[in-house]
Amino acid sequence: MTPDSARLLATGFAVGLGMIGPGIGIGILVNAALNAIGRNPETAGIIQTNMILGIVFAEALGILAFVVSIMLGLGIFGGAA
Repeated sequence: MTPDSARLLATGFAVGLGMIGPGIGIGILVNAALNAIGRNPETAGIIQTNMILGIVFAEALGILAFVVSIMLGLGIFGGAA
């Protein structure tokens, strides 16, 4: 395996594994929020605000994984470029 192919493989793993967690987390979060709104519709505004805030934090982790994968792909973390 050449260093270039290892770098590209690491890039794919970084973005792939880095997006699984936020994707699952957002799905669970939205599911719980919709169940809560279904049980108590009067608090829909508060629940929706907190849900959106949680989605933003989870998505920030996905964006961070994407940036790290780009940096790996470009060879910014050292090694032969």
